[in-house]
Amino acid sequence: MLRVQISQLNRVLARSYATAAPPHALVFLEHRQGDLDSASLSALTAASQLGGQVTGLVVGSPEEVPSVVEKARRLNGLNTLLHCASPQYSTPLPETVSPLLERLLSQNSPFTHVVSAHSSSAKSILPRVAAKLDVPAPSGSTTFTRPIYAGNAISTVRASSSIPIKYPDVPTEHISTSLTKSDRPDLGVASRVVSASRAAVDAGYADNSLQVGQTGKVVAPELYMALGISGAIQHLAGMKDSKLIVAVNKVSASLQHCQPLVIRL
Repeated sequence: MLRVQISQLNRVLARSYATAAPPHALVFLEHRQGDLDSASLSALTAASQLGGQVTGLVVGSPEEVPSVVEKARRLNGLNTLLHCASPQYSTPLPETVSPLLERLLSQNSPFTHVVSAHSSSAKSILPRVAAKLDVPAPSGSTTFTRPIYAGNAISTVRASSSIPIKYPDVPTEHISTSLTKSDRPDLGVASRVVSASRAAVDAGYADNSLQVGQTGKVVAPELYMALGISGAIQHLAGMKDSKLIVAVNKVSASLQHCQPLVIRL
């Protein structure tokens, strides 16, 4: 009887348990005219901090991809580099790039994370892919949670079971691209930024490309100057990681998030 009990105990102690897969990030490397976007380099750094493997993805036209791939191979932190060249990727539209990402992230995919720059292109592509793959998975068939108020609150949403949650495929054709030419650096990588809120953009005082906040660009410069900003959480979501914030406002209560330097008029 004693031998049987010891044998059973040994089998219990020898039982193995499943462990979580190590992180493996897929970084969407954006580029323009043969040069990698600096914001994508920041995304690569963030992916490296996950502590696992990092795979880069370069998508573009046959004329641009070879030179971009050569530059990407010299980047620190990349374990593997994937690239896809086709005329249909000459302009990275969400409707053309998202099917490629869907195939890479489908069942049995080794990737646990997808990382990209906070660009207009990525903000259009990745939500579409997430909707197609139904990730993150909702807690129920029609119930899920989502962050609101710039991530400061979590809302539980329940959709009617009679309404299917789908993302339709709509034929899209690229007509033209209109770029605003400026001697200034791109807002997302500038070291010094003067604020432009949505109100300033809506009033026509500033171009839409200069808008900072939840519905604009997310920046983290060395110096951020907030002129007449109320301190609304929607604006803070786009600049709270700045190294030094200089706020100029008549209302001191609106400057509670801007501690380094306060100038009251």
